[in-house]
Amino acid sequence: MACAAVMIPGLLRCSVGAIRIEAASLRLTLSTLRHLTLTRVDFFIPGVSVVGGFSICSSPRLLEQERVIELAVKYTNHPPALWVHNTCTLDCEVAVRVGGEFFFDPQPADASRNLVLIAGGVGINPLLSILRHAADLLREQANKRNGYEIGTIKLFYSAKNTSELLFKKNILDLVNEFPEKIACSLHVTKQTTQINAELKPYITEGRITEKEIRDHISKETLFYICGPPPMTDFFSKQLENNHVPKEHICFEKWW
Repeated sequence: MACAAVMIPGLLRCSVGAIRIEAASLRLTLSTLRHLTLTRVDFFIPGVSVVGGFSICSSPRLLEQERVIELAVKYTNHPPALWVHNTCTLDCEVAVRVGGEFFFDPQPADASRNLVLIAGGVGINPLLSILRHAADLLREQANKRNGYEIGTIKLFYSAKNTSELLFKKNILDLVNEFPEKIACSLHVTKQTTQINAELKPYITEGRITEKEIRDHISKETLFYICGPPPMTDFFSKQLENNHVPKEHICFEKWW
């Protein structure tokens, strides 16, 4: 997994693969950029005929303050991913198109909501963006006593083993920073090695169950799901069967 930072010219540099956007030609306003951080982007790479679609894993605050967007790109034989890992260098330029409906961008006057985030494998990427955004909203509320008042956030995240639980340190840092607001349940389905002591309190061996999700259903809760299609289909269907309104169930599938 590599992180590629999409950069606005003349501002922050990144130590890993960096891709520069010409802001003027894209006519990116701050509100557009804010939305951009909570969804996904399509990459049109010069010399690469295949379009790359990558989810954003950074929060809107990083873009607003430092003009950087972080993308987590898994190493595969997909030509755009290969380009990011093997060819991309600082000051490379690509064309970018915003897409997707998978985001959480509440306004200050909106009703308070709880969030349940359900991730499988690399599906953590857009959910990490939402989790980081939620943490920024909590900091804003604590510092200024105003802005959007978010409820609780619970992340369910499943992978084959702990080495494939991406961003686990980032996730646990947020859990420890906001213990009364943010919680996580990390699931491993094919663990063969001993689990690190720091991770162990958060680890469950086995898949995420319907009951675990059902216990968090309420009229104030929004559900975001991103993972392999069978997993996404299963949980979205189970939530509907438990009378969760469709507008409270958001999911994204791309493979």
